Amino acid sequence: MHRFPLIRSRWLHTTRPAQYFGPCKTTEKTFDKILIANRGEIACRVIRTAKRMGIKTVAIYSDADANSLFVQQADEAYRVGPAPTSQSYLNMDAILDAIKASGAQAVHPGYGFLSENSGFVKRLDEAGVAFIGPKEYAMAAMGDKIQSKIIAKKAGVNTIPGYDGVVRDAEHAVEIAADIGYPVMLKASAGGGGKGMRIARTAHEVREGFKLASDEAQSSFGDSRILVERFIEEPRHIEIQIIADNNGNILWLPERECSIQRRNQKVIEEAPSTHLDAQTRRKMGEQAVALARNVGYNSAGTVEFLVDKQRNFYFLEMNTRLQVEHPITEYITGFDLVEEMIRSASGLELTTTDQSKVEINGWAIESRVYAEDPEKYLPSIGTLSKYVEPRSWKTENDVRCDSGINEGSEISMYYDPMICKLSTHGPTRADAIATMNHALDQYLIKGVTHNIPLLRDVVSSSDFASGRITTAFLDDHYPHGFKGHKLTSETAEQLATASAALQFIRQARESYTHVASRSASYVLLLPQLQPDGVHKLEARVTLTLDSETVSLQGANTFTVSTEFTNGEYASTTNTLKVVWDVDMPFVEIKHASGDLTVQFLDPLPLGFRVQFLGTKFDIDVLLPRQRELMRFMKERERLDTSKLVLSPMPGTIVSVAVKPGDVVAEGAEVAVVEAMKMQNVLRAPRAGTVKAVHVQPGSTVSGDDIMVELEDE
Repeated sequence: MHRFPLIRSRWLHTTRPAQYFGPCKTTEKTFDKILIANRGEIACRVIRTAKRMGIKTVAIYSDADANSLFVQQADEAYRVGPAPTSQSYLNMDAILDAIKASGAQAVHPGYGFLSENSGFVKRLDEAGVAFIGPKEYAMAAMGDKIQSKIIAKKAGVNTIPGYDGVVRDAEHAVEIAADIGYPVMLKASAGGGGKGMRIARTAHEVREGFKLASDEAQSSFGDSRILVERFIEEPRHIEIQIIADNNGNILWLPERECSIQRRNQKVIEEAPSTHLDAQTRRKMGEQAVALARNVGYNSAGTVEFLVDKQRNFYFLEMNTRLQVEHPITEYITGFDLVEEMIRSASGLELTTTDQSKVEINGWAIESRVYAEDPEKYLPSIGTLSKYVEPRSWKTENDVRCDSGINEGSEISMYYDPMICKLSTHGPTRADAIATMNHALDQYLIKGVTHNIPLLRDVVSSSDFASGRITTAFLDDHYPHGFKGHKLTSETAEQLATASAALQFIRQARESYTHVASRSASYVLLLPQLQPDGVHKLEARVTLTLDSETVSLQGANTFTVSTEFTNGEYASTTNTLKVVWDVDMPFVEIKHASGDLTVQFLDPLPLGFRVQFLGTKFDIDVLLPRQRELMRFMKERERLDTSKLVLSPMPGTIVSVAVKPGDVVAEGAEVAVVEAMKMQNVLRAPRAGTVKAVHVQPGSTVSGDDIMVELEDE
């Protein structure tokens, strides 16, 4: 056990001031010191409230996290083991040693890891240490999805038709599915976070899904039990936050809409939901309270429901911890949920015990920014070479970033790839959406692949704006994966003119002198997504500076003429105001059709890479003569990878299903790779004979490693 030296460091990087929730009732005694049995952004989040309450904090860290932001922010920090979670953040003995060494009186578990492990709560109780969460018996009852469903029925909560017992094996699951009717959901009895879940529509899918779900459940939660229940078609995933104390007070807070998911993990949440009316909201809240009261619940918790088109709602599960998406509830209610948990654990009442005083204030949206490929949702690892979070926009508190990283931080294969929870708030949903789009445009991340392009595309879509969402939103809108933003006539013209203006200003800035000419002409080649691939969209842009000199910091106004030479889009002439701040990596364009942000990412040999509407575009910026000469150059040949099975991500090989000489059909399983406790089946891209296998179970692979080679039969 090594104590990390005390470091006085930066405050949690968030655009919301610490005073947002108002002053604490400092005369009320809670704890002197708490230990946070977690890492990353949630550890930073708990530290923020603890400091506001005058409580000292203790962090624990693995070897991979020794220099992390949460370790720097805590008053004390203790090493608990190597990077793998089983040897560190799930190592109860090491954590209990840290509690004893630090003298912490209570433990906040955050979410994930041991946050829903009733055995951990029991050991804390035996050690005389308070757990900032529910009692052991309530956690055990609600943490078991089979048992919780039985309890929910007894409490009068609507439940989904399904089998209430333990499923013995895959064949038993097939029998159950036949009885209750397809489609069915195979779901881990323990844990959450989308792990250990599969939808099955046939007996074959039940058998395959049972193995994958049970393996994931065992890996993630140490419990391979699976339950089977009817899958509700086109549902919404809507949850009710409850807070309770040890004095019998339980409040329900307005709902969170969590329907936009990938791999059963939430991506975008909002509060409240566009789907619920006041009556349904009240009924769901009352059922959530009834369930909590039935098990003697005494902390923050979330009751999750599936809601169909007719607003019929069914109990899904109860999460006996603080949810990842809790910031949007804090935005619209003013509650500090971490403070409520600490108060309850110390024996105090909730800050408010009157349900009638719980109101909805505006609208909030949260986007989970992940280090992952947005096309296939596969994790990305690396070091953040550049990291700048967005600022507030229209008001002081309309943008909030909950993160536990900074520039230079490493995104590791050992932990969840979430970079940040980006939340926005406004008086209306439209305001919250507009602020989210603006914030995503100003978010700068380099060093890892991230999902901001997908988030931006979803939030700016017409279906999202109108509230037409279900849990199948991403599958329906991106059936072949997210490929990037497709330029329209309007956005292509905006990107072309903005890029030409950006090039003009960059040249002026690099010369550190006045531009000799107030006009410039460029040929821009923009990547345009087409059904058969990415084509180049050619635009000729002429800019005339309306003033005598270029402003190297501030506003420049241009008259811009844009002509698309392939005739796909109409030619335009307009006035464009470009606001350039040398301290920031983006330019703001005041355009006739509205304001937009273009983020400069990297210089390229023939132009530069920008981020526009969330998507990265590699733009060639040429002089007219250069474009003419370029037509005589040969295009580079692409490597044929059609006979290769490549690792889609860094991870560990769980199993290999083929050997050299095997004949495989297109789509046949070749191997299973695990990363961040999620198992991914890799399939043959075409029919053929296995020529070579380069991996074996237990092998560690990097992204794009060749795993299997095929040849024609």
